[in-house]
Amino acid sequence: MVKMTKSKTFQAYLPNCHRTYSCVHCRAHLANHDELISKSFQGSQGRAYLFNSVVNVGCGPAEERVLLTGLHAVADIYCENCKTTLGWKYEHAFESSQKYKEGKFIIELAHMIKDNGWE
Repeated sequence: MVKMTKSKTFQAYLPNCHRTYSCVHCRAHLANHDELISKSFQGSQGRAYLFNSVVNVGCGPAEERVLLTGLHAVADIYCENCKTTLGWKYEHAFESSQKYKEGKFIIELAHMIKDNGWE
């Protein structure tokens, strides 16, 4: 008989010398401040930031949604540690002016906190 065990998801840690953003619910690292593209986004629960890359984040299936800037194919993203939905990933933008968002990540401010070196 083979015993099945649930494997723990690997958690990435960003360097302590950099300003980082973490999940407000479990403190898992989410992004380095250097990956921040814009603070001028709106999420479903208020203000949100656009990041070039993130860590410790899982991605759901893509679906088409009409957002403030038009039709996009997006996938909800969630914290790999606590499974809280954080925002979404832009998979495809249908308007040429929005193509810069493709492959980028939105994280809502309601779900993240600043960590390391923000004095």
